[in-house]
Amino acid sequence: MGLVGNPSADGTGRRVAAGPVPARLMKDLTEVFRSLADRSRLQILFLLAEHGEMNVTAIGEEIGQSQPAVSHHLNQLKKAGLIDYRRDGKFNFYRLDHEGLEPLVNELFPDPKADTMLTFGGVEVRFKRK
Repeated sequence: MGLVGNPSADGTGRRVAAGPVPARLMKDLTEVFRSLADRSRLQILFLLAEHGEMNVTAIGEEIGQSQPAVSHHLNQLKKAGLIDYRRDGKFNFYRLDHEGLEPLVNELFPDPKADTMLTFGGVEVRFKRK
């Protein structure tokens, strides 16, 4: 399955497959998209983007879910590299992990000057490096 590549020579702007995606990379991509496909996890990401840091209790109150359910969602987001946390006493404070996707993007697009886009039919997802 080829998802990444360079602009086609025919000038259409479509991407040419760059070859098969390695199994480990496919697994990592699956974790990211699985995390983004859940409504509660998306709500958590938006909350963290808005508030910076939050603990499990505060997140649960905002989205109307129990502590165990929120902890499960946070674990999935952490596993996907989307969030990180710091411990303060007996509480964990969660935040977006701005560097969490960097290894994945670097593996998908090893050339820092190359176009950083995934194309899925008519949908294009672009990654911007800072």
